[in-house]
Amino acid sequence: MINFSGVKQRLFWKGSPRSISFDAAGMDQKLKNTAENCFIVEDHANRIGIANAGELTTDGKGLQILGMVAPMTAEQLGDPTFKRDYNLKYTYKTGAMANGIASETLVIAMGKAGLLGSFGAAGLVPTRVEQAIDTIQTALMNENYAFNLIHSPNEPALEAGAVKHFLERKVQVVEASAFLNLTLNIVHYRVAGLSKDEKGNILIKNRVIAKISRKEVASHFMQPAPKKYIDQLLADGKITPLQAELSARIPMADDITVEADSGGHTDNRPLVTLLPSIIRLRDQLQQKHEFTTPIRIGAAGGISTPESALSAYMMGAAYIVTGSVNQACLEAGTSEHVRKLLASVSQTDVMMAPASDMFEMGVELQVLKRGTLFGPRAKKLYELYMRYNSIEEIPQEERSKLEKSIFKKPLEEVWQGCINFFNDRDPHQIERAQNNPKRKMALIFRWYLGLSSNWANQGVKDRLTDMQIWCGPAMGAFNDWVKGTYLENYQNREVADVAKHIMQGAAYLYRIQSLKNQGVNLPLEWSVYIPVKNEIEVEI
Repeated sequence: MINFSGVKQRLFWKGSPRSISFDAAGMDQKLKNTAENCFIVEDHANRIGIANAGELTTDGKGLQILGMVAPMTAEQLGDPTFKRDYNLKYTYKTGAMANGIASETLVIAMGKAGLLGSFGAAGLVPTRVEQAIDTIQTALMNENYAFNLIHSPNEPALEAGAVKHFLERKVQVVEASAFLNLTLNIVHYRVAGLSKDEKGNILIKNRVIAKISRKEVASHFMQPAPKKYIDQLLADGKITPLQAELSARIPMADDITVEADSGGHTDNRPLVTLLPSIIRLRDQLQQKHEFTTPIRIGAAGGISTPESALSAYMMGAAYIVTGSVNQACLEAGTSEHVRKLLASVSQTDVMMAPASDMFEMGVELQVLKRGTLFGPRAKKLYELYMRYNSIEEIPQEERSKLEKSIFKKPLEEVWQGCINFFNDRDPHQIERAQNNPKRKMALIFRWYLGLSSNWANQGVKDRLTDMQIWCGPAMGAFNDWVKGTYLENYQNREVADVAKHIMQGAAYLYRIQSLKNQGVNLPLEWSVYIPVKNEIEVEI
């Protein structure tokens, strides 16, 4: 059972002998009771047991203490102000998987469980986003939620339109992602929500959670809005003189999510190096600007197990964000085929491929390579884009291969589809391509890149090999963790249940590691957290 290799403390335990468990089942249960103290004691017969109750003494009377840990529950992990500001049970958030994969159902399930979900608005037309706002606001009248605002350098009208809708519909939390620099749109959203209370304190109605993976981008969100944007918004009558004044006293974001090796847009950075550097940057800029409320730093990318969650918290994360793992849950806005496929992948079943929204810039995102040929085919399109200046320059033999294996229709039909699509979404895109063959080729190639994620969401059977499925190695880590449990079956995976197992597991492992550091050697089967069905009540 338990053995001890540390230095015995000059502390002793007093309490009822009945509160001590010496059997395996009883000790296991007391370890899992993270809301109570945990005392590892040795009785006069040299038996080692565990108690949750009792008191300490230094008078030499009682049982020898071998190790002890104070209560540490899932509710205690992270920054309590994050829970307070967003009215949450845990410092836990789900990321905004684009194209509605982070669906209304997912966001509502998270909200009802006292957790924060972010709707995947990126890639959706304004009318679809409006529909999502209606559904979520109706269901979550007293709970918090967020909407994704993705930087759209190739479709600025889409970004501006999203901000317009968010302001009009009083969406008070946005998750800003893929920004390379600040834009007039994100500044407008932030500053338009500023006011003062009767005591002169600044009130921030529009909260921004910025997702970043680079220090230079993080620094923009850690400082006040640029004066050039404030002056322009003031001149356009979009903000008041008071809001312009207050903007100089707050940072552009309330929270910064440090995104490491995640699915979708990622720089594949390791969290163990990236998170500490961003925390140090925050501290430096806080000393410079002396904001009343310091920015919180959260962690995302690669988090899908109790171990990864605990490691992020121990490095100083105020909160954690999960992504890939949620896509395999029942509430995700994707197809049954994708959920089933994701539940079988390993950590190495991912690759980088060109991104549709930033195709011309050469930006890549992380996708699933198992069970789909999207990655290699997308890379082929980018190679052709870099090699030729127009569709007409592509050799006929190569073009025929594209039409047969990738597009499955003549490129002229694809171009007509682009015209129809952008006439509804952003007509300026077609105008820019009319006399620019290179731009036209990019839009044609983006037709495939854009629709491939829709084929995955809809489970289009004749496009199984063309599905673009955003996925990071965290998905494989999760599958390894839950193997042999009820969560191995993807049909049992619910976002709130998964979240609570990760958080409860992190709290449990904190207790285990603390005892190990004191020389208490526990059986291997007690050193892991195994999710058990109905062990955690899901408040939906």
